[in-house]
Amino acid sequence: MKKPFSILAVAGLFVTSTSIVSAKAIAGQMSAALTTAAVVLQEEAPAAKGFTQVLKEQFIQGGASFMGIVLLSLILGLAVAIERIIFLNLSTTNTAKLREDVEAALASGGIEAAKELCRNTKGPVASIYYQGLDRAKEGIESAEKAVVAYGGVQMGQLEKNVSWLSLFIAIAPMLGFMGTVIGMIQAFQKIAAVGNLSASLIAGDIQVALLTTVFGLITAIILQIFYNYIVAKIDSIINDMEDSSIALIDMLAANTKK
Repeated sequence: MKKPFSILAVAGLFVTSTSIVSAKAIAGQMSAALTTAAVVLQEEAPAAKGFTQVLKEQFIQGGASFMGIVLLSLILGLAVAIERIIFLNLSTTNTAKLREDVEAALASGGIEAAKELCRNTKGPVASIYYQGLDRAKEGIESAEKAVVAYGGVQMGQLEKNVSWLSLFIAIAPMLGFMGTVIGMIQAFQKIAAVGNLSASLIAGDIQVALLTTVFGLITAIILQIFYNYIVAKIDSIINDMEDSSIALIDMLAANTKK
């Protein structure tokens, strides 16, 4: 009786151990399968594209002919804008302090001391002061004419190349519209050649045509921001020049009376 019972116990232990091993094996296989599936899905899932990558792809789709011209307009416009911004920042001076220094120099050392001060100071206001002081010996009217004349010269230097920037602002969207019109013409030519109206047939051509307009408008917006900043900077410097010119004539008149 004990022998059959022992045999049944051994058989039960064997079946139990086999079931446990099989369960562990199945669990391991399921875990490996899930890991493999996750890796495959991760590899097949498209990576998130950055703004620069999307912009580059859209630019390439727009075509090299018109998109290249629009890009050239953007590069040239930015070059002009950066050059003007650097020049205007270098031309900006503390006019209030300059007026005080010139007035003190006139009171202590006369016109020659004031001229030396203006000669060693950068900026259009100092240059105008120097021209007015240089003509001061000929009279107040002569100094005033010199200030007005040289003020016009300085204004021309401040506004130099700004017209080119406005040209690039105007031409960039025009080029974009031209590319769009040409793309639409090509799309309609394809419709006429095939003979039926299919959205999938012309969707690609229309998309490419509209991209030129988008990039033309983006170029114009970027350059317009720089243009407005430059114009505001020029207006500020010109206002300082006018106020300082009036102050110089008043100082010369007061010094002459003494």
